[in-house]
Amino acid sequence: MERMVHIFDTTLRDGEQSPGASLTSSEKLEIAKQLVRLNVDIIEAGFPASSPGDFEAVRNIAREVKGPIITALARAVKSDIDAVWESVKYAERPRIHIVLGSSDVHIQNKFRRSRDEVMDMGVAAVRYARSLCPDVQYSTEDASRSDKNYLFKVIESVIDAGATVVNIPDSVGYAVPAQWGRLIADIKRCVPNIDRATLSVHCHNDLGLAVANSLASIKAGAQQVECTINGIGERAGNASLEEVVMGIRVRQSYYRAATDITTSQLCPTSNMVSQLTGLALARNKAVVGENAFAHSSGIHQDGVLKNRNNYEIFSPEEVGAIGTTIVLTARSGRHAVRHRLESLGYKVSQEELERLHSRFLAVADTKKEVDDDDLRAMMSTAETLIASRRL
Repeated sequence: MERMVHIFDTTLRDGEQSPGASLTSSEKLEIAKQLVRLNVDIIEAGFPASSPGDFEAVRNIAREVKGPIITALARAVKSDIDAVWESVKYAERPRIHIVLGSSDVHIQNKFRRSRDEVMDMGVAAVRYARSLCPDVQYSTEDASRSDKNYLFKVIESVIDAGATVVNIPDSVGYAVPAQWGRLIADIKRCVPNIDRATLSVHCHNDLGLAVANSLASIKAGAQQVECTINGIGERAGNASLEEVVMGIRVRQSYYRAATDITTSQLCPTSNMVSQLTGLALARNKAVVGENAFAHSSGIHQDGVLKNRNNYEIFSPEEVGAIGTTIVLTARSGRHAVRHRLESLGYKVSQEELERLHSRFLAVADTKKEVDDDDLRAMMSTAETLIASRRL
């Protein structure tokens, strides 16, 4: 039986922390409304204690955006928690999100306290947050470098204190999928009260494994995944929402899981975030990149023209892309050239195509891509014009 995985979008908080990606309050609201169309489960709207502007942006989203849970981030201090609550309390479904380190690296170098003292800070913060809001998420920052038994103890303690969601972050992208999946499975097995909270993960991409680690978590039983549109975020970014969602969708029988995401909104959302943040997408970005459904190899072009399933494991329409693109290069075969000519209104015999393909290759060897104007120029010569006729 499939289980539903909640998609927690932190584009407006962790994503906006990408250098150069700062958003205005109105831009954050525009993206939040698009995230509603995408049908995410939770929107993390910002870090209200960081600035008056971010506080107002979160509050505006809480007031105007309906449907998803609206949350924002707080450190484990009263003033931060108050700022989150004062900004999200207007939402239909508010949540307070608290983060506190759990690794010895953070405990010793950031807090300079003992493990027990830091755990007590987290428990007190959760209890205070629960006095304000019935839905409280607690993140054990740097969990991938934490002592496992201490991590289990922290999780159990904050759930007893009232946390409704416990989030396990790979804050610096240190984890590898097999190890990370085992950690999630061990949490489910070893934390006695874990059934009283939603188990979530938040994976960073420092080693390029954020999506793989997130999917390994889902396979191991995680119920919520934190991610961002286009994978933007601190340093090398976060798990890419579109890749996580389509990974689950395409391999649904393997993960035995599903999401409520409206996948046809993935490309429109990706384009909006790219435009508003000024962070351009790589052409070969999975799922939403310009080349995601573009084919230039003759073998691939022939296969996809015969049946798209030969080389596309999901359709462009599923993610809101324009469609399959046949890119004409020196590696393109006759089938692709004929297909493009027919789309332009030309019909050629096989004999004519053979002659034309030789001229096509001569042009293709001089430039990266043969465009429609090049094909029209070829067809306008006396040799091909006499031998061809319009459809």
